[in-house]
Amino acid sequence: MHTFAEPVREIQIVDEKGELLDADDHTRRFFEAAWMHKRNGVYYFSYSTGDTHYIAYATSESPYGPFTYRGTILEPVVGWTTHHSIVEHEGKWFLFYHDCELSKGVDHLRSAKAVEIFYDEQGGILPARP
Repeated sequence: MHTFAEPVREIQIVDEKGELLDADDHTRRFFEAAWMHKRNGVYYFSYSTGDTHYIAYATSESPYGPFTYRGTILEPVVGWTTHHSIVEHEGKWFLFYHDCELSKGVDHLRSAKAVEIFYDEQGGILPARP
């Protein structure tokens, strides 16, 4: 890959009132580790909140947003931050992530883990436990 197919676009994450999330909102704000998947016509943008250690998500009808914050997918794990991906396999959805549980919290010694995730009737992701 040498070029993008189209210009880079900024993603906006808004609250339930349509207001942009504030950068100081450490529980809900985007920090790093973006991932997007599509399920039943809905785009799910998930990400790490950084220093609060959540994997949060927001949804939109378009891959360009705006995305409405919906909640957290994974409670904080052992280690400084969590990066992840979400994939569907044989009709089931899985969250892949890493933590430092096996290394007793040594941040640069991370282990990959996976857990099945579930959606409610409104398309919300039910929080998973590490």
